[in-house]
Amino acid sequence: MKKNILKITAVLGLTTVLLNSCGPKENAPLVYFPDMYFPVAYDPLMKAQDAYSDHENEIPAFVKNNGATGLSPVEGSVAQNKDGIFAEDKLPRNPDQYNAGYDASKGVNSSPLNPANAAKDLERGKILFERTCSACHGVAGDGQGPIVQSGAYSGVPNYADRELTVGSVHYVLTNGRNAMGSYAGQLSPGDRWRVAMYVMNAFKGASATPAAAPATADAAKTETTETKK
Repeated sequence: MKKNILKITAVLGLTTVLLNSCGPKENAPLVYFPDMYFPVAYDPLMKAQDAYSDHENEIPAFVKNNGATGLSPVEGSVAQNKDGIFAEDKLPRNPDQYNAGYDASKGVNSSPLNPANAAKDLERGKILFERTCSACHGVAGDGQGPIVQSGAYSGVPNYADRELTVGSVHYVLTNGRNAMGSYAGQLSPGDRWRVAMYVMNAFKGASATPAAAPATADAAKTETTETKK
């Protein structure tokens, strides 16, 4: 009799645990993998939407960022910007800021890199372009890279048909545009300028040589950078 009671108690206890653990995910008491419940928005400036429920994303970091999934580095992060030419506060925080920044970038016709290193910067820009960008844009910048030629993707523009400046190319590399995502995670701030310089020189026949260094030592220290070897 006692054995039967113990068996019944064990079965009831196990059933209770299983029922509680398999409850509706909208009210999950503990989330181990948030992205399984709260999908990441395609556009990091937009609020993530859950297609399966009306449950609001309650992860504190997202709530603080108005639901947007593109978060800034946490305090104390080790800076990876050796060129020293990029300010975090200049990143667009919403679509209006993005569009305003893109329009402003069209008026930027020179990079902030050290003009004395222009030849090396262009050489590195070519290497990075062929390694990072040519799969879609093509080594000739005609939008006919191997991914496009395979039929897997289309709509990549020919640089010759676009109105570009070194500033607008750098801006899109940094923030993305349309179907192209940001390459800020793959290329350092200085390297994005090097790729932009190469695009303008190789495909637009335009000189994107950096502007002359500022006259004062303090300004030169702020605006110029060392070229990576």
